[in-house]
Amino acid sequence: MALQRKYLIWDFDGTLAYRPGQWSGAMAQVLHRFAGLEVDPASLRPSLQKGFPWHTPDRVNPPMLAAADWWDSLLPVFEDAFVGCGLTPDRAKALAGNVRPTYADVAEWRLFEDTKDVLKGLLDEGWKHAILSNHVPELRSLVDGLGLSPLIDRIVNSAETGFEKPHPGAFQAALSSLDDPAEVWMIGDSINADILGAESVGLRAILVRCKDPRAQRIAESLSDVRRFIG
Repeated sequence: MALQRKYLIWDFDGTLAYRPGQWSGAMAQVLHRFAGLEVDPASLRPSLQKGFPWHTPDRVNPPMLAAADWWDSLLPVFEDAFVGCGLTPDRAKALAGNVRPTYADVAEWRLFEDTKDVLKGLLDEGWKHAILSNHVPELRSLVDGLGLSPLIDRIVNSAETGFEKPHPGAFQAALSSLDDPAEVWMIGDSINADILGAESVGLRAILVRCKDPRAQRIAESLSDVRRFIG
């Protein structure tokens, strides 16, 4: 009898792990370290509401874009944000290249307290784990640096596929990567990118760490996911 593989597809940022301060926090760190400026991260957020690939999920980006090219496409976003903090365009341009190593530094990332225990427990119960994320090219090294690699069977990253959730292509890329799945669930913290996107292609989905009336299933914690998957 063929082995019936069961997969849980997890979002990464905000579901399994997080970077305190997110993008605005990383850019405030750059301003502090390299320009000696103390800036409230909140003042940077309005400048970061557009320009990232996931802000235009209907547009398919070039697949397998080189990491340097992916980051270079964001330099104008970083420069504009720094100019908004009072830097000259030349100074902003000089600082923008520091965002990549600052944001992608695994030492700045944290796992949620329940992440490892829940993933290990579900593995023991016969589930395989995959990650589907709209993320930076360094996602795989972040997963590895946080100690999750032994628990994760597949990683599908928008920076590699060109598809940003909730684009159907993102979920199709994840499903295509799985090894003959008999049952698949999507789990994440974004109602639009993770939940409604997954349901649009026929996947069952569970919203975690937040609430939204549009979600059919809501788990307050990762361990609470078991209520739905049986």
